Order: sequence, then structure tokens, then C-alpha cells
Amino acid sequence: MNKKTVLWILLDLVFLIVFNTVFFVMGGNSHPTSTWISYGFIHFSYLMVCITPFLTRKSISATIFGYALQAVSSTYFLVELVVGVVFIVWKQETINYALVVQIIIAGVYLVLLLSHLLANEHTADQAKKQQIEVDFIKECSARIKPISRVITDKKLKKEIERVYDLLHASPSRSTADAKAFESQIVDLISQLESSIDSENTENMLKIIKSLVLTIEKRNGVLKSSK
Repeated sequence: MNKKTVLWILLDLVFLIVFNTVFFVMGGNSHPTSTWISYGFIHFSYLMVCITPFLTRKSISATIFGYALQAVSSTYFLVELVVGVVFIVWKQETINYALVVQIIIAGVYLVLLLSHLLANEHTADQAKKQQIEVDFIKECSARIKPISRVITDKKLKKEIERVYDLLHASPSRSTADAKAFESQIVDLISQLESSIDSENTENMLKIIKSLVLTIEKRNGVLKSSK
């Protein structure tokens, strides 16, 4: 456990220590059930504030997700603290009002929290999908670039550079129909890499022709799906 973690734990404990000290010193140990219910809900709301940062899924939008979730949990804690203290001071013998009111508040909070978590999961999945699509173009372009550097034949070099430019200008998004062409593109690049040592210009030109055609087909599918 590092120093930063220890400091955060100590910071989280400050409220619990202060609240419980005031609660037991000022009120003692003898309380009606309604008070203990309020005591429990206040601690639950504070616990949710403490664990909310761990509910945020790691992604490029994690910071935004974290702020939204923390705002929901912090608001619930503040509302519950006020309501809970009111019921603690009121000291009702019946538990009806304290229980029903605080369950309703907790229910509203949980609905908001879960709604945000579901929205965050969807956004994170979309961001991950977009990153994978961008990486496809980057990785393919990165594999083509070194090939053009080692080729000495001017015609072949020009054709490989054409493939690079075509890939570089291709849409980064993808669809289910485009995936089949993307698999073929990866396979053709592998064939092109393998054929470098053979110095078979005719074969390499044939592979490049297939590669250009497949990239154009992929791009055509994406354009038609807009």
C-alpha cells in the first residue's frame, strides 16, 4: 500500500470519526429504531461516495464518467445526511417515516447511478470500437511504409506508395460488411511482406493490384453505408 492510498483512506475516515464521535458523545447509545435506521443510511450514502471512483470503467472518457458518477453519489450523500440528521434529532418511536423516506431517496439514487453506469458502459464500448477501427488503418499503413523503403524497383515502389496513400486516406470507421474486406487486406499485406525476399516483381505487382482493389471495395462499402 503506497503513501497516496494511505492518505486517501485517512481522508475518507475523517467524516466517519467526526460523525460517530458527535453521535455517540452527544446522544449516547440508547436510541429508537428510527434513529439507527437513519444512522445506517447515512453510513451507506457515505460508503457509496467512497467506492464510486472504483465503479468507473477505464477508458479514454474515464475522467468525464468519474465526475458524473461522483456528482450523483455526492448529491445523494448530502441529501441523505440532511434527511438522516433530521430523523435522528426527531427520535420517532415509529420507523415508518424514517424508513420509507430514506428508502425512496436511496431508490432514486440507485436508479440514477445505474442509469449513468449503463450509459458509461455503452459510451466506453463505442470508444473502444472506434479505437480498434482507427488502429486498423494505422497498423496497416505502418506495415506498408517499411516495404516501400526496402524496394528498389521504381515502378514497384510507386505502386506500394499508392497503396500507402490509399490506406492513409481510407475511412477509419468500419461495418460488419467491411470486416470481410479488412481480413483480406491484412492477409494480402502479409503476402506482400513475405514476397519481398523473393524479389518477384510480377508477383508483388499482382498482390498490390489485389490489395488496391480490396481497399477500394472496403471504402466503397463504407461510403454506401453512410
